[in-house]
Amino acid sequence: MTVLPIYAFVPSLSHQNEIFMKTQTTNPRQLSHSVVSHVMNVPIEKVDIADWLLNLPDAEYQRCSTAHIAAGSSVTDDGRPMSINVETIGNATIIQHYVAEIHEPHYCRMVSISDAISVNGRTKVKVQWELRATKIDDTHTEYTNEINAFATDEFLEFIEEHKITLEEAANARQNASDSHNKEETPNFAKSIERKALLK
Repeated sequence: MTVLPIYAFVPSLSHQNEIFMKTQTTNPRQLSHSVVSHVMNVPIEKVDIADWLLNLPDAEYQRCSTAHIAAGSSVTDDGRPMSINVETIGNATIIQHYVAEIHEPHYCRMVSISDAISVNGRTKVKVQWELRATKIDDTHTEYTNEINAFATDEFLEFIEEHKITLEEAANARQNASDSHNKEETPNFAKSIERKALLK
């Protein structure tokens, strides 16, 4: 039986107004790093990423990507805001338990120990999601969606058990993450823009 990596490649999409960038890292546990930006036709003073993210309706989340399954909001035991997202990345279903380490109008940093479920079984990855708004001019704002994924101890044990190298897992995750990010980011930006223009 052929054992698949925890993530598989998904063909990427091209989008107007998109700026795409990948960077390398020296962190030995890094599985992927994907950064995509999109220009919003709204002044930065009207943008509130934290309010958008932590009050994002389930249906609106689903509209932002064909890979999005469900979304909701919660809190940690000590009261920190959370965003719960269920989505597919490559061939894995991912349950994101994002905790807001920083939640401001123009910058959010969300960190999750996420469940990754595939045909090979279930494991966990650490995901850091950063959302930024940067002023371009008086009527335009750049939205940036940055995602970093890291192997947990459980993930390293999982791939060893299934005879998958860390390099294979990282390559698969990078391809899947890039494709996923390039689809959702322009739609996130449009959603943030729509909410901002209601103010």
